[in-house]
Amino acid sequence: MSRSTPIRDTSAQDAARPPVSATRRLRRGLPLIAIGAVTLVGLVWVIAGWADGARSYDASRLRIVEVTRGDLIRDISAEGRVIAANSPTLYAIAPGTVTLKVVAGDRVEAGQVLAEIDSPELRSKLVQEESTLASLQAEADRTALDARIARAEARKLVDQAQIDRTAAERDLQRYQRAYEAGVLAQVDLAKAEDTLQKTDIGLASANEDAQLQGQGAGLDARNKQLLAERQRAIVAEAQRQVDALTLRAPFDGLVGQVQVAQATNVAANAPVLGVVDLSVFEVEIRVPESFARDLAIGVPAEIRSGAEVFPAEVSAVSPEVVNGEVAARVRFSEHQPPGLRQSQRLTARILLDTRRDVVTVERGPFLDQLGGRHVYVVKDGAAVRRPIEAGASSLGAVEITQGLQPGERVVVAGSDLFDNAERVRISGDRP
Repeated sequence: MSRSTPIRDTSAQDAARPPVSATRRLRRGLPLIAIGAVTLVGLVWVIAGWADGARSYDASRLRIVEVTRGDLIRDISAEGRVIAANSPTLYAIAPGTVTLKVVAGDRVEAGQVLAEIDSPELRSKLVQEESTLASLQAEADRTALDARIARAEARKLVDQAQIDRTAAERDLQRYQRAYEAGVLAQVDLAKAEDTLQKTDIGLASANEDAQLQGQGAGLDARNKQLLAERQRAIVAEAQRQVDALTLRAPFDGLVGQVQVAQATNVAANAPVLGVVDLSVFEVEIRVPESFARDLAIGVPAEIRSGAEVFPAEVSAVSPEVVNGEVAARVRFSEHQPPGLRQSQRLTARILLDTRRDVVTVERGPFLDQLGGRHVYVVKDGAAVRRPIEAGASSLGAVEITQGLQPGERVVVAGSDLFDNAERVRISGDRP
């Protein structure tokens, strides 16, 4: 029987190792701990993102500004064109043939004849009215003479009555002495007394008749004189119309547009030509309709010409709104810049109001998008919707009466992207 071969085990392959220490075990677990920490931070960031809002927006798509405190100047800035302050158009007062004495572009002086209108109708009317005036004035003079004659006759009767009374008074005195001497009967004395009373009555009646006749004659004369004065006013008006047939320059200036040809027959109230005063200029501007209610004549303004600023004021405001704008004129308050010319472009600034020491923020679309009642406040990478109250506004800023404090940062443009969310995340914001 053969001898069997023994089976070899794996004991020879095993080797004894020293026990692993706690430090080595910790080193081996560090990568796993780091990976877990990073995962936890990511989860926290995601949860924070969910807490801040479901949507995130890049700050580069928004306009974020800081709330400040200071003076708010409500103003309107607009570019306008220079126009002549005085540029009247002269009209024909009556129909007739025009004879021009100047052409467009001529320089004229105040009172210079510019054109003449031949109107036979007006001139004939003037002659007729003058004749009527002469007739009425003659009647008034005749009535005044009659009044003088009537007063003279009345004074004559008064004087006669006064003489009669004086004679009666003397007779009574003589009869009184004779009666006291016993040579005159009492009946004769009584007759003398009656005669004196009769003359007194006659004198009083003569005085009253003289006053009445004088008043009557005076009224007649005054009535005739008033008729003459009325006719004189008619003659003066007719003379004025005839004088107005000669068109004269109202001031020193330049002849503008001539709207009729030489020797043309024009209708009444038809424009003939214009005169431009080149010594006084204004600036015509157009402002948004929303500011029209704040505009008024006399509101202070500034006009910039080059590097200089000239004080001015609003001189006129148009009541008509055209394409959402209102036309206004601004006049220089003191002196105007030299060398101005018509249609030159200048910048005008109208100072509506000044609010001292108020909370302000830059004006932006948020006023219209959120109705001026809410704003998004940016803090720690998030924008939170907050109610506010807006006050006065200018072209560049708006007053905040409640809801914001100086130093806070708000979104003034781009908030329409938020879709009225209460809270959104802002990425890439660098305060």
